[in-house]
Amino acid sequence: MDAMSEVEDWVTRAGERLVAAGYRRGGARRAVIGLLGEQRCALSAVEIGEALERVDRAVSRASVYRILEELEAADLVMRIEVGHGVVRYEPIRHGRGHHHHMVCDRCGRLYPFVDERLERELRRVSEDVALKVAEHEVILHGACESCADDAPD
Repeated sequence: MDAMSEVEDWVTRAGERLVAAGYRRGGARRAVIGLLGEQRCALSAVEIGEALERVDRAVSRASVYRILEELEAADLVMRIEVGHGVVRYEPIRHGRGHHHHMVCDRCGRLYPFVDERLERELRRVSEDVALKVAEHEVILHGACESCADDAPD
C-alpha cells in the first residue's frame, strides 16, 4: 500500500469508526482527522489547531481536544506523553508507518525513528512474557545534538 492509500485508509477507517460510535460527521472532526491522516509523526493539540488555522480551517482548542479524546477512545490515535506536560497524538497505523520516538528534554523536539533490530527484539520479548502484546511504543529521552552542543561543560 502506498503512502496516499495509507492516509486514505486511516481517514476512512477513522470516520467510519466514529460514526459507528454515534458521533456525527462534523466539519471540525473531518478537519482534524484529515490533518492527522497526513502526518508522518505526532502533533500536540496546539500544533493541530495552529496547522488548521494556517489552512483557513480554524477549530476551537476545546473541539480539538474533544476530537482527540474520541479518536483515542476508538483506538485510532496513540497518545504520546513526551514529558513536561506535553502530549502528542498520532494515528495508529500498522505496518510501514510504525515508528518510535526520541524526545529532546531541553527543546521538546520529537524525532521519529525506525529500527528493525529493536522490532525483532521486542517481538522476541513479547513471546516470553505473560501478556499477549497488542502494541508497543518506545520513547527515548535525552538532549538533541543542538541542545547537547549548547550545554555548559
